[in-house]
Amino acid sequence: MLNSFLVMSKEDMQEKCWEKLDFLFVSGDAYVDHPSFAAAVICRVLESKGYKVGLICQPDWRSLNDFRVLGKPRLGILVSAGNLDSMLNQYTAAKKPRNKDAYSPGGQTNRRPNRATIVYCNRLREIWKDVPLIIGGIEASLRRFTHYDYWSDSLRRSILVDSKADLLVYGMGERQIVAIADCLAGGMPVSAIRHIDGTAFLEDDLTSMTDDYITLPSHEEIVLDKKAFAKAFRLQYQEQDPVRGKVVVQKSGEYFIVQRKPAYPLSTEEMDAIYDLSYTRAWHPSYDAYGGVPALAEVECGIISQRGCFGSCAFCAIHSHQGRIIQPRSHASIIREAEIITGLPDFKGYINDVGGPTANFRQPACEKQLKAGACKDRQCLHPSPCPHLLADHRDYLSLLGKLRAVKGVKKVFVRSGVRYDYVLADKNKDFLHTLCQHHVSGQLKIAPEHVSKNVLNIMGKPGRGKFLSFAGEYEKINELLGKKQYLVPYYISSHPGCTIEDAVELAEFIRDTGHCPEQVQDFIPTPGSAATAMYYSEIDPFTGKKLYVAKHPRDKAMQRALLQYKNPKNRELVLAALEKSGRLDLVGFDKKCLIRPLPAARKGFAGKGAKRRLHK
Repeated sequence: MLNSFLVMSKEDMQEKCWEKLDFLFVSGDAYVDHPSFAAAVICRVLESKGYKVGLICQPDWRSLNDFRVLGKPRLGILVSAGNLDSMLNQYTAAKKPRNKDAYSPGGQTNRRPNRATIVYCNRLREIWKDVPLIIGGIEASLRRFTHYDYWSDSLRRSILVDSKADLLVYGMGERQIVAIADCLAGGMPVSAIRHIDGTAFLEDDLTSMTDDYITLPSHEEIVLDKKAFAKAFRLQYQEQDPVRGKVVVQKSGEYFIVQRKPAYPLSTEEMDAIYDLSYTRAWHPSYDAYGGVPALAEVECGIISQRGCFGSCAFCAIHSHQGRIIQPRSHASIIREAEIITGLPDFKGYINDVGGPTANFRQPACEKQLKAGACKDRQCLHPSPCPHLLADHRDYLSLLGKLRAVKGVKKVFVRSGVRYDYVLADKNKDFLHTLCQHHVSGQLKIAPEHVSKNVLNIMGKPGRGKFLSFAGEYEKINELLGKKQYLVPYYISSHPGCTIEDAVELAEFIRDTGHCPEQVQDFIPTPGSAATAMYYSEIDPFTGKKLYVAKHPRDKAMQRALLQYKNPKNRELVLAALEKSGRLDLVGFDKKCLIRPLPAARKGFAGKGAKRRLHK
């Protein structure tokens, strides 16, 4: 029998002979029944445990009608803004509205409100004040304490306070949501559910607290002192571990936000059970008239092979959502998914990706992590690989080999990002050779992000020497294989700590290597990352040192333009950046120069350092 979609209407409920749902899930995304979409995963997990679940996707928040469609649920309402923070989904780094929403039918915009979690919850509270309200997803997960909101350029309270939710599920959520459901089904009031790891909630006082806990500076303290914000981030960051982490508490007005330690990583068997559920792997038919949901195209023929990342880059919040401990699926489960993919109507023989946040992390970083947790004051790869790091690609190589052998598969690509310093740390060099031979589609995307030693140390990324070593090995292997395959490096502009001089250094590196980026990611401060704490506070939360932060739009524009100095449209900004940094020696005709003088300024041009009429 073909897999069926989850309930989306009263007619769907009647077909199943359901009078009432157990749980109503309200999502800011369109419904795509695929394991890369959070709403589908959480609903399928609850369904597998025998609960009746229905979905309301992208309701019109300007009235209450859409929220009432499936009726009052018996046990609770689950709310998520979607796979992305709703503000990031709708606005660019320049705070301009995006022209496409990949998680909406036909890519339409304005299908969800700003700060969707809060808006949905407030509307639902207008209808049903007595139904347990549980929030989750990336937006709720990363806004659980006082946080900096880039789009309003202000500090905001915990999303728990503004949403008036009873519980917040942070992290991936499957284990927590089943535990919560079982408690509610057993008759426990939501106000008594205070024991589940991976959740946060509000308390009026702490008299009933029995666990040891860490106290953060209060919301009121943070508003008055940026140093307090940096301290609060450091304290909560250090407790984001399921083994050694403690309960974290923050006072906010009349409430205390209480965060239990993160949920323990899922076992391989638990991961397999989630990804083996009966997804239809398609968007809901109600979106056919719009041409479907664009986000599916990126993942339809890809496979999530693991979760978690021990890379701990400052600009990334994966550590706070999926954790630093790798959670792999079994080869058997992944092969089963590959066989399902080969039967899809649009499958052309290509599995687009096999990976996770970092494709080549397939096991915990070291043997102690599952017993003692990830180190509190030591990163696994930065500033250099830890002596205890298990740099070993054999399991991943074996998995890729099995996938290549699946009937109907022509090619298996690796596109979700390779951590190249981890590749170099592996004494066995088979992985890079196999990657180049079988798993690159002409271009391999990697993310050095920058080359300035100062900026890379702040980012938690390897030095330029590692990138150059990897690039050299990559070129040598492709030459040996007789393949013309190229590296596509990604760079971030205006990262906290990056000065205009650092940006010029990166521009010179781009000039010397010839890796001119077509796209540059302008840093966006999103809640939950160390870099966002740096952006707001202008302090490195781990060292306490002051940082330069490019905040003025023109300063950010100059840094971005330097990375694409060849684009004629950027000339004026590049020139301004070179003047500001005292590097007008890079204006001229020498091969080391970034831009040429304008024709009016060329007559009598005196060479390096000259300040002729370059502006005219």
